[in-house]
Amino acid sequence: MNKAIKLIILLLMTTAAASAQKLSRELQQSLSKMEMAAYAISSLYVDSVNNDKLAEYAIRGILNELDPHSLYTDAKETKSELEPLNAGFDGIGVQFNMLTDTVYVVQVIAGGPSEKAGLLAGDRIISVNDTIIAGVKMRTNDVMKRLRGPRDSKVRLGVRRGSDSLNFTVQRGLIPVHSREACYMVDDRTGYIRLSRFARTTYDEFAEGIAHLRAAGMQRLVLDLRFNGGGILDQAVQMAGTFLPKGSTVLTVRNNRSPQMSDRMDAPSDNLLPKDMPLVILVNEFSASASEILVGAIQDWDRGVVIGRRTFGKGLVQRPLPLQDGSMIRLTVARYYTPSGRSIQKPYAKGNFKAYEEEILDRFKRGESIHSDSIRFPDSLRYKTLVTHRTVYGGGGVMPDLFVPTDSALFNRLHREMLNRGVFNRAVHKYVDANRKQLKERYPDRQSYASFRVPSELTEMLKPLAEAEKIVWDDQLFADARDLIERQLHAYIARDVLGEDDFFYFFNRMDKEYLRALSLLDDPDEYRRLLGLE
Repeated sequence: MNKAIKLIILLLMTTAAASAQKLSRELQQSLSKMEMAAYAISSLYVDSVNNDKLAEYAIRGILNELDPHSLYTDAKETKSELEPLNAGFDGIGVQFNMLTDTVYVVQVIAGGPSEKAGLLAGDRIISVNDTIIAGVKMRTNDVMKRLRGPRDSKVRLGVRRGSDSLNFTVQRGLIPVHSREACYMVDDRTGYIRLSRFARTTYDEFAEGIAHLRAAGMQRLVLDLRFNGGGILDQAVQMAGTFLPKGSTVLTVRNNRSPQMSDRMDAPSDNLLPKDMPLVILVNEFSASASEILVGAIQDWDRGVVIGRRTFGKGLVQRPLPLQDGSMIRLTVARYYTPSGRSIQKPYAKGNFKAYEEEILDRFKRGESIHSDSIRFPDSLRYKTLVTHRTVYGGGGVMPDLFVPTDSALFNRLHREMLNRGVFNRAVHKYVDANRKQLKERYPDRQSYASFRVPSELTEMLKPLAEAEKIVWDDQLFADARDLIERQLHAYIARDVLGEDDFFYFFNRMDKEYLRALSLLDDPDEYRRLLGLE
């Protein structure tokens, strides 16, 4: 039996395994039909065919008739998608930007291979193993393929540092993939943690961050899950134990056809935080999956205030089914429900994934990102929280307790185009490249850097860089946006000179949702009112 038939049979057997006896005749008829079709095409078709490709087409076609989150990935796609969820990958350990066809090193990972070899933030990688990669319009993925490689293998890098040309030999190693993007004290009482995903090390990173913040005197927490698309479910469940009493239901997983696939997941006990510590969670349209599991549990138990905009709405659970060639099927096997019984999966029509993918855009078109009253939830999806019995809704993401609209007037046309085309990044890199030593000496920490003011020589770089990108310059638009532009440049320089935590510390100062979270924590009466505690 050829590979195409085997793969298709595996999919059908997995889908029907829970009720094999009931469907055995129907299943056997389906398998016979698929086997006959595959055999006929392989043996009789007028031209030669690629059986592996036919198998992939068949599997993708079957999954496309199910739901938006059941999918197939080939071996390369599977490896690429799993890397952010695993402990790490093998590479040289730099974060870089592609600016004007040049690899610009934004950050060198502490303790990684590149730091040990002597690379610095601000270096420009010109060649990899004698292959020129600067000025040749190489794609980011192609650059990454050249920089990554088997652990302990070596790669030769040609680097420009200022006006100097340098050569480095870097021995590749394991590069950790971090979920925690930022962790810092906002003031002497308030901690802030931002998570980008739920990966295998997310809880450990979170716990480490909590320990650091508590040692610094944290008495209240802002947890930022905006743009966090989820990941590994048990990491969200484990994190819930940080906030909820041991044994509290975090979610229920239910397969209507197979009771053995149904389960209830409860919060473990970890004693990281007092269970009454004030908590605010930030979410938006791109907070999904495991993020929604955690947020839904916190909201249902009236444990913290959720601020922002309605979350994505993914309430389906996938089981990974690895195949022998490294490819993978992710099959939806259950729905999950929050502690109050809500399903937060947004509606979808089987086979119409275009509409599903464009649903977020439709929210913006309807004005939902600006006006919360444009959101309509049917009474049939009304639920009550478990402690104070507040009204919450299912059927399409988690609606925050406190809605903060998108500031549609925040960026004018000039500002937006410069931001989108990387003008600010190029200006900052050029400025820091010329002044890195002085900046590091004068501003060694966040406290000293707070006094830094963006110089006119930096803002004067913007106009020629913008015009080089065919952006039409407008002096009035620049004047209108100048204050915001300078605050953004200030934060970008902090990233280059100090690090990622410091970037978010300064960047968040212009963030409406973040500032609303801080003002809420400063108003205990409003905080309690939103949770129904008064």
